[in-house]
Amino acid sequence: MSQPTAAEQLYSIPAPYRRMENMHILFWLLKDIGWCMIWKPLGIAMVFPTLIIALLITWRTRDIKAELAHNLAIVFWISANSYWMISEFVGFDTVRVWGSLTGKHLALIPFLTGLGILLYYYLVQKPRETRGEQPLRCSKDR
Repeated sequence: MSQPTAAEQLYSIPAPYRRMENMHILFWLLKDIGWCMIWKPLGIAMVFPTLIIALLITWRTRDIKAELAHNLAIVFWISANSYWMISEFVGFDTVRVWGSLTGKHLALIPFLTGLGILLYYYLVQKPRETRGEQPLRCSKDR
């Protein structure tokens, strides 16, 4: 029997990792609810567990290129989103920092960094994997 191709390989998530991802969603929602309702203590407090869990998920999936790219993009997305929220809470979101760019526009730096990581993955890394230049590395349940 032949080995499955990268597209056919099954990606499974160990139960403890899945629970961590579910907690991550809960913290992220609480952060955004705090932002929406202008509950500054809740919004700011939830930045830390949301970002920490995103970093842990990224670290644990680092051996799978697709997961690494997407989870890094999420880390940068949460960073940009959190910076934007804090800029509104503190009141420097509308302060001009350079030309017509305001404090909240600085969130574009991590947003674009995440986008750049995904563009690299889809334009460079994934085509390499598809051609078989680099096999998909799947780590066993740790």
